[in-house]
Amino acid sequence: MTSTVHRTCPLCEAVCGLTLTLDEGGHVTSVRGDKDDPFSKGFICPKGASLGRLDEDPDRLRKPLIREGDLWREVGWDEAFDAVKAALDQVSDRQSVAVYLGNPNAHSMAGALYGAPLIKALGTRNIYSASTADQMPKHVASGLMFGHPLAIPVPDLDRTDYLLMLGANPLESNGSLCTAPDFPGRLKALRRRGGRLVVIDPRRTRTAALADEHVFVRPGTDAYLLFGLVHTLFAEDLVRPSAVMDPQRSEDIHHSTPSGARPINRVNGLDQVREAAKHFPPESVARRTGVPAEVIVRLARELAAARTAAVYARIGTCTAEFGTLAQWLVDVLNVLTGNLDRPGGAMFPKPATEFAARRRPYQVGRWTSRVRGLPEANGELPVATLADEIETPGEGQVKFLLTIAGNPVLSAPHGDRLDAAFEGLDFMVSVDPYLNETTKHANVILPPPRVLQSGHYDFALLGFAVRNYTRYSPPLLPLDGQPSEAQILARLAMLASGLEGDLDAFVIDEMLRKATETPGSGVEGRDVAELREALDGESGGERRLDLMLRLGPYGEWAGKGDLSLRKLLDHPHGLDLGPLEPRLDEVLKTASGLIELAPPQLIEDVERLRSKLDEEPPEIVLIGRRHLRSNNSWLHNVGSLVGGSNTCTLQINPADVARLGLDGEAVVRSAKGQLTVPLEPTDTIMPGVVSLPHGWGHAGSAQSVAAEHAGVSVNTLTDESAIDVPSGNAVFNGVPVTISPTGVITAH
Repeated sequence: MTSTVHRTCPLCEAVCGLTLTLDEGGHVTSVRGDKDDPFSKGFICPKGASLGRLDEDPDRLRKPLIREGDLWREVGWDEAFDAVKAALDQVSDRQSVAVYLGNPNAHSMAGALYGAPLIKALGTRNIYSASTADQMPKHVASGLMFGHPLAIPVPDLDRTDYLLMLGANPLESNGSLCTAPDFPGRLKALRRRGGRLVVIDPRRTRTAALADEHVFVRPGTDAYLLFGLVHTLFAEDLVRPSAVMDPQRSEDIHHSTPSGARPINRVNGLDQVREAAKHFPPESVARRTGVPAEVIVRLARELAAARTAAVYARIGTCTAEFGTLAQWLVDVLNVLTGNLDRPGGAMFPKPATEFAARRRPYQVGRWTSRVRGLPEANGELPVATLADEIETPGEGQVKFLLTIAGNPVLSAPHGDRLDAAFEGLDFMVSVDPYLNETTKHANVILPPPRVLQSGHYDFALLGFAVRNYTRYSPPLLPLDGQPSEAQILARLAMLASGLEGDLDAFVIDEMLRKATETPGSGVEGRDVAELREALDGESGGERRLDLMLRLGPYGEWAGKGDLSLRKLLDHPHGLDLGPLEPRLDEVLKTASGLIELAPPQLIEDVERLRSKLDEEPPEIVLIGRRHLRSNNSWLHNVGSLVGGSNTCTLQINPADVARLGLDGEAVVRSAKGQLTVPLEPTDTIMPGVVSLPHGWGHAGSAQSVAAEHAGVSVNTLTDESAIDVPSGNAVFNGVPVTISPTGVITAH
């Protein structure tokens, strides 16, 4: 007997629908794309096709582990939680507790719902996550411009006529901060309808090879290039005056959209941006970026002339010295060309669980790190300073660490230092399904259940979708006595708070109380107990999802639709909620009620950018690389996903191989460390640039497949002292290195 079930793939940001066949024992016998999913329409990638093998990985932990010296002992859940409680009881200063949240939390229903209550219960400001090794510049830029760090416009891929893409490789990443199943098919459709795709990247990636045009750029110089485009728009009078309404100007301008004439792109700071851009003419920018001045001018003209256009930039531009400036300039260009909040341009999705009363204006730097004085952003401190906080004695020194679904030894800058620092902790707890490079330091490991035993809803990712859509996947298999991931995190929160009771009940009542006090919520003035009783769901997480759906913009309580958990359960393939629509007035949360085109923090950082305009680039710099069959260090223990093109090699231009006298493998040295790596000569990477993929370095791992394909950790070479100043994001792109033949000793 077999059964056919449907669920969302949780392995990347594309949120593809899957159709799974299970045998009578609950084992996955086949995985196909769900052709009835209105968003992904049957698309599937190698990661999704391997979901069954990942789910049943024999190296996956099934029971809690307690470390005793160098040995591990399987224990029951009560004993494991008792050990955690005993350690927490010894903590006299909660600021000596730190939390690290890994990337999988964004792909987990439990991570989205229970992370914040757990952090609140711990009462610490020492919060770190993969965000400051990845995307924090985009959050900071959006927060300062639009008033909310999640107000991130995405390219309207299915309707745009011109897409300018920097530092992104969605044919292998499947997209990021831009949720778009079958990203390759959408880009091909763009070209078929006569649109134009231009990719700017130091590598001719698979995405660049698909494009109409690929432009090489020196790593880390994207902000200069983008400023060159902005300069050209102003210099050639290509800024569309109908795109902005600047309160410093006398005229009151409206912009016509297909939905009718309406005011859009209300802007503060146009003159400050114009003044800042004067210092970055294409001729000067060309010397710094390696992009010819005539190409910069032409691209600016093409953007301005396109009927609709969008600029999109991702991790290659974020993990750079001027990451926040680059992300800011992306949306400056979208505003200046009249393409923000416009069909075919860069638009704001409307996720089904969106419900937020107007919040205080966005701020960064509400507190700073103890050792280096680095400012917080989005309630987090930069992961680049976590080792400092562990190693440096004094009040508030981190002694207790909780990691949830993260492997910072491989993902944080100068991971070797962090690896050593973890040895000095008094106690460490890891919520993780694997014994890996980070969790090997834990005193207690609490493994969550298998994927198919867990419910799934993409709270975070659907906020970046290129089409409004929603889908819920209930658990497919029973827990068989194991607590769910939600129950694990909830129990940790209750231990930390010292309270007893049902965490979900507390959270639901608080959410309902706020909703009943919020004008326009649809439930203002209603009885909290009555509303609570109306909620559906087999678990606290499902009831919370039901509450968010009902209060959301399509929800039955909000009076704008009939969406609820029951409706999603009745539609297992998901629901199409329509194309993106202009909604700037709903999204803006700035104190002024305007787009802040020239936030003071970013205008100040322009001076730092300007001071390095004439700086000579290093002879060789290092960048990262994405693989289609990989996602950081998650998937290296699945045999079908390693090998082939998914290998840890150093891509290098053949001209550099010949110039440096290299053969087979080479030694790569940085200010922080050195590695010996196999070479992969290829003309797809520009001279003076080398590339290593992220997430490898599994030598000696307890994960058997990963150990056989160990590779090396690129973060042996990266520098924790190098950060993007406004966001604190680590710098992984444009790291100066030297390359030499093996056996040759050189001074760095």
